[in-house]
Amino acid sequence: MTIHQGSCHCGRIAFEVEGEVTEVFDCNCSMCRRRGGLLAAFPRSALRLATPEADLSTYRFNREAVAHYFCSRCGIAPFSEGKAGTGEAMAMVNVRCLPDVDLATLKITQVDGASY
Repeated sequence: MTIHQGSCHCGRIAFEVEGEVTEVFDCNCSMCRRRGGLLAAFPRSALRLATPEADLSTYRFNREAVAHYFCSRCGIAPFSEGKAGTGEAMAMVNVRCLPDVDLATLKITQVDGASY
């Protein structure tokens, strides 16, 4: 399994995530549309934070089921946490924060998050 190193722009939030990245989601909800991230889904257990959890700023909206984490210093949102329909804890990682991922090779799936 591949381990990807990721971070926000300034490096205050650093993490690693284990798994393959072949497909990402481009969501059209009010948040994703504005922030422009491409999201890859991982089990929450595959994501390990390398910096203190206290450095994460959190934003919740709509049903407040998902914790959208961002850096209060540079503003970049590297990942979110929530639960899949099965109840499994999930992490949605912004692959634009994973410098080793070649975005041109990814399958991009459009997600209609605006309808939720």
